[in-house]
Amino acid sequence: MSAAATPRRIWLCADDYGISPGVNRAIRDLIERGRLNATSVMMVGPAIARSEIEGLQAAAKTSPRCALGLHVTLSAPFRPLTMHFRPLDGDMFLAFPKLLRAGLMRRLDSEFFRNEVKTQLAAFAEAFGRAPDFVDGHQHVQLFPQIRDGFVDAVGEVARKAWVRQGGRDLPLAKRLASPKALVLDTLSAQFRRRAGSAGLSFNPAFAGAYDFTRAADFGALMRQFIDGLPDGGLVMCHPGFVDDVLAGLDPMTDVREREHAYLASDAFVQLLADRHVTLA
Repeated sequence: MSAAATPRRIWLCADDYGISPGVNRAIRDLIERGRLNATSVMMVGPAIARSEIEGLQAAAKTSPRCALGLHVTLSAPFRPLTMHFRPLDGDMFLAFPKLLRAGLMRRLDSEFFRNEVKTQLAAFAEAFGRAPDFVDGHQHVQLFPQIRDGFVDAVGEVARKAWVRQGGRDLPLAKRLASPKALVLDTLSAQFRRRAGSAGLSFNPAFAGAYDFTRAADFGALMRQFIDGLPDGGLVMCHPGFVDDVLAGLDPMTDVREREHAYLASDAFVQLLADRHVTLA
């Protein structure tokens, strides 16, 4: 095969392993089918028992190039692993809009976040017997001002060989302006890349996967948009899952997860990868 015909290899990463048994089961199913090659684990989630860890490890063995990462979680309705963490809302992290505003107003202490990220990294290492392959953040908290300083410092100290996830797209400006949510991620990610680069950490060259989760979107059409133009090594974020009571009690993303799972498990997704000359292998 000529160099020109070499397929692009991308990362397709399922977030939120550990948020509920139904989400865990859906992610393992897709890994075993070869439809995912990365997932990130919430060590503060309610579905992180030993059996769930062993189930993920068993699924990953069927796909040797599947990367397992830490999904750093610093927003409500979850709770910190470290004592005396601040700021809190009762005993929970702040909701992510409040957290972002506090960071933009420079009202956070990055040391609290550095210690919490280090503790979540240690919890991952204890559960899996090794450091994560990569580190990202629930609701993109790793990109937030001040939080990113604690995040980068913690990963640099504890898991220096792991790559970190940035959320910036590799698209012309006209296309980037079409999605306000993704444009915010572009801006925050430019600052995050500078901070991570100065610490000697590697990161994905481009990102896709952000969309309005509250609308019943055509996920197949969205996936085509995500993949088109994504460079080799780029990453698509996804959130497949099966809805259960645990998920419904924690997160507004419910039915959308089942739609994502159905598409990723379908022959149409396999055909899309072939048509776009993209591989997860």
